[in-house]
Amino acid sequence: MIVFTVFSYTVAKEGWQKIDFDTTVKLQDHISRKWDGIFSYFSLLGSAEVTIGFCLIMFFLSVMRFRLLAIIGWLMIVPATLVEVFGKLVLFHPGPPVFFHRSLLPTQLPSFYVHTDFSYPSGHMTRTIFLLTIFLLLVLFFWKTNFRKIITIIIIILIALMMAITRIYLGEHWLSDVLGGSLLGLSFGLFAAALILFNKGVAKLDFFR
Repeated sequence: MIVFTVFSYTVAKEGWQKIDFDTTVKLQDHISRKWDGIFSYFSLLGSAEVTIGFCLIMFFLSVMRFRLLAIIGWLMIVPATLVEVFGKLVLFHPGPPVFFHRSLLPTQLPSFYVHTDFSYPSGHMTRTIFLLTIFLLLVLFFWKTNFRKIITIIIIILIALMMAITRIYLGEHWLSDVLGGSLLGLSFGLFAAALILFNKGVAKLDFFR
């Protein structure tokens, strides 16, 4: 959280404006518009409905198995999301203008109709990195097959990179929003993973075996 706080200060001081703009322009110039639809639908993976819904499923599974620390761990996505929303309400950081927008996603999901004044940090990145951090640590600590472990780690990293690229390329967020959301998700994800890992029973969950 310290790194996230310091980074947020640099964003508040408008230290990322040129880098943000240049990054968005370069990505949109070098990536074909034919990817608009694929990137748009891929971004659904980071939506509040999907990510929070998954954490709630894991929360209820942990309740059924009476694993208190795991229960708290999966619920950490709630304060992470609250911090993200708070940042968007108080930190002056307007999002990309309309002419950058490329999302082609026709959706009725409630989160797509909720708008805050500013764009920092990215909620998609906060929630995605939160979950990927937990998955990564579970794989590192509980999987023994090196080949399967390496392949899974590569997939996790690729998903994180793809989500970051879609946020910028689709004109939904600036680079600084993506980095801030990643730091926020990482902070809460590490704490959540520590709780879940400490609860030794999590190793028995078939989902992670």
